[in-house]
Amino acid sequence: MNRTDQICLMAKYNEWMNAKLYQAALTLPGAELSADRGAFFGSILGTLNHLVAGDTIWLKRFATHPANYTALDLIRNLPAPTGLDQQLFTDILNLEKHRKLLDQCITEWAQTVTENELDHVLQYVNSQGVAGARNFYGLVLHFFNHQTHHRGQVTTLLSQAGVDVGVTDLLALMPNEASAY
Repeated sequence: MNRTDQICLMAKYNEWMNAKLYQAALTLPGAELSADRGAFFGSILGTLNHLVAGDTIWLKRFATHPANYTALDLIRNLPAPTGLDQQLFTDILNLEKHRKLLDQCITEWAQTVTENELDHVLQYVNSQGVAGARNFYGLVLHFFNHQTHHRGQVTTLLSQAGVDVGVTDLLALMPNEASAY
């Protein structure tokens, strides 16, 4: 699998897993979603908000790539989160609606990335004001890895609340390439 196919697979996984998480989260009352469970971002809702904030911050950075990805035009016009712990949405329904919008942008963007664009060194400033310059493909890998990390936390928090998310493995989306002998 080449790098652009990997990015498309990860975008598909991101969208699939987010749909599963939100479907599971929607079975809980608001007080359960907002309950501080001792996670990095407190609650289920806090962690889901962190994912939206983090994704928005990274997508805004990706939108500065010289390829000028038109699939990220919507992201360019969104307000930048003020912090990684910002509660962008206080209710799950509006958060889910925004998540779906982000996931659609991510999927569309992933399908437009070309192999030669991945070796670009992207310059950006992090949330503490520190300048960075890193390989774009490495940053894209970080972007998807960050999502997986925090979705794993949400899966645990949901499980602790008695909600089973079901299969979460990337393997479920990978084609079986075994040939019949």
